[in-house]
Amino acid sequence: MKKRDITAIGFTTFALFLGAGNLIFPPMMAQQAGENWLIAMVGFLISAVGLPALTIIILGRLSSVSKLTQSLPTWLDRTFWLAVFITLGPAFVLPRAVTVAYEMGLKPFVGEGYLLPFSVTFCAISLFLALKPGKLVDIIGKFMTPALIAMLGVLVITAIFNPQGSTTQALANYQQAPLVNGLLEGYMTLDAIAAVAFGWVIIQAIKEKGVTTQVGIRRYSYFIAGIYMILMSICYLAMGYLGASSSAIAPGASNGGAILTLYSAAILGPIGQLLLAVITLTACLTTIIGLTNANAEYFEKTYQLPFTKGATIAITLTALVANFGLEQLISFSLPLILVLCPIAIALVLAASLSLTENPNLKYLVLIALALGCIDTAAVLGIMTDSLNRMFLEWLPLYSCHLSWVGPCSLVLLWLSFTMKPTKSHQPALS
Repeated sequence: MKKRDITAIGFTTFALFLGAGNLIFPPMMAQQAGENWLIAMVGFLISAVGLPALTIIILGRLSSVSKLTQSLPTWLDRTFWLAVFITLGPAFVLPRAVTVAYEMGLKPFVGEGYLLPFSVTFCAISLFLALKPGKLVDIIGKFMTPALIAMLGVLVITAIFNPQGSTTQALANYQQAPLVNGLLEGYMTLDAIAAVAFGWVIIQAIKEKGVTTQVGIRRYSYFIAGIYMILMSICYLAMGYLGASSSAIAPGASNGGAILTLYSAAILGPIGQLLLAVITLTACLTTIIGLTNANAEYFEKTYQLPFTKGATIAITLTALVANFGLEQLISFSLPLILVLCPIAIALVLAASLSLTENPNLKYLVLIALALGCIDTAAVLGIMTDSLNRMFLEWLPLYSCHLSWVGPCSLVLLWLSFTMKPTKSHQPALS
């Protein structure tokens, strides 16, 4: 593969992950972390960048994303992937990207009442670009991502020479354990599960460049993961700097979007607001294209649904949900994503230990599922007081919403010493 193709796929990978949520999480965290924002950012980068990068590398080693779940019972395999693509697709993440693009990209200039025409137009553009899977790397990696990086660069460089405040005293939790809280914030971006979905797109992009051997796919996945890590780390650090230096214009901001909006307006005026709008629209567009492509890729390979039909269905549902059912679906889909994230990470860790063919892998998934449900109930604040006290006493890391880590680590250790892995069923993707 040529160096420019490797770079283009790496840029595409960066753009797929860089949704509006990734832009607004770091400024808020950095402002709250105050003088400890760099320490908190180290933790954030470990979980928000390190976990997705590890996933890309592991999926490259497998050379086929479906091998991640190949030893699971068919019903569990299909249920996991369906849940992943439905929630990361039209049930939650895709319509959220459309509404965020509208709220930050168009609404500040035109006011209320334009969500329907915007969502139809935005989704139509996304579908048009997603229906060119063979040119996905060219469209995103060679054109949209460089433009996105250039716009972010203008905003950040201007901010460096014209900061809008200095770091303030950290909030209590960032005074006591900034690194740990940064780790938790990075984990809650849920990019670890997004990496599992984007793996379908990334590996296919490598194969479309003529790389078909497992050794070749593995080798190039290292380069792509490296490019992604560098670009995303720089982006997160830049967004964190904006939050840490925003005390004069956005003290006590309610979210990162407000910080970016006020900062852009303060340093660049109306041009800054327009620049932020274009950045947001571009970031959301690349994420929608990537997830639509991943959905269509999965349903084509697994259920033989034509790519065009799968992409059209996903985008059509996205446009409908963005207008009529997002709030209700968030209440259903967000808990599901929070539950799926521990399962995805556990499967990636199992793959890193070459345990994907172990017939006992199902026990790891079921334990991650059970404890993920417990952590999700705690995150959503629906755990009863009596159960909360019991879990705080008996479940390590429960207070950090990571109670699945200890038991899953023990199961992984057990799997490493059990019978020799055997193939259970053929993966759907060759």
